[in-house]
Amino acid sequence: MNRFLVPLLAAASIFTVASCSSDSSSSSATNTVTTPTGTAPDSTAAHAGGHTYACPMHPEVTSTKPGEKCPKCGMELVHNDQVSNGKSYQIQFEPKPMQLVAGQPATLTYTPQEVGNEKAPVPLAVVHEKKIHLIIVRKDLSVFDHEHPEFTADGNYKVPFTFPKGGEYVLFQDYTPDGSGHQLGRQVVSVQGPKYTPVKFSKDQLQWSKNGYQATLAFDKELKVGQLLGMKISLSKNGQPVTDLDKYLGALGHVVVISEDTERYLHVHPNDQADKGPVIGFNTNFEKPGLYRVFLQFNHGGQIHTGDFTINVKA
Repeated sequence: MNRFLVPLLAAASIFTVASCSSDSSSSSATNTVTTPTGTAPDSTAAHAGGHTYACPMHPEVTSTKPGEKCPKCGMELVHNDQVSNGKSYQIQFEPKPMQLVAGQPATLTYTPQEVGNEKAPVPLAVVHEKKIHLIIVRKDLSVFDHEHPEFTADGNYKVPFTFPKGGEYVLFQDYTPDGSGHQLGRQVVSVQGPKYTPVKFSKDQLQWSKNGYQATLAFDKELKVGQLLGMKISLSKNGQPVTDLDKYLGALGHVVVISEDTERYLHVHPNDQADKGPVIGFNTNFEKPGLYRVFLQFNHGGQIHTGDFTINVKA
């Protein structure tokens, strides 16, 4: 079988609903992609006005009061010493085999690096019980996978994965270096083989059902940019409310929101709640209008279930 190098595209830096910037770099010689993931805020400047607190995932969200929560993802703000160490990071990606082929097992390897000191080890913090959360979606956002690369003796992180169909996929890496803030890598990969049929999403889809489960997505305000939104997802099974959810990665539910062009990404954390369903509450906001896909994961009956929704955010 003839093999060709994978066309790999890299886009850079904090891909969130709040902000987006891009950069591209690739190496056809080694078929690796190094994705810059942003520069941490200056911690010295942060101390100039006294103690400040920031979101670990969205360091642009700050407060002078402890204990407040980020309106974008729901995480509790922490002291800036835990968010910024003044360093910038990037992540190197290398697939094996170099040419990804549908139906054939592959190994995806990630190496976090400090910019300007690439040989130094970069220890990662455990966030939601894992050091790296790898989100894999088809370019049309019709399919979603959540994987967790494991640390190896070589100092990198690896995970096996088999792409079911050929075509373009987008890979996001959620990770946090020790002593710094949340980082996000992103790569686009082309997989050889019979292509998947792209799905075009346009209308709001606020309900999901599969295997007897039903989920309904709702917001407390009209979906517009620039405002804090309360988001809730109600779960039932065979028409009965689900009130015995188990935690998945330390939370009752996980939500990932990705824009139609895959350039904006947001991992939303649930609010604290004493019960175990049937409603999971979140807070978020949008600073760019457009179509977004919302992916929910929850744990019930010893199995992880994934639901999906479509929303249109107005200007």
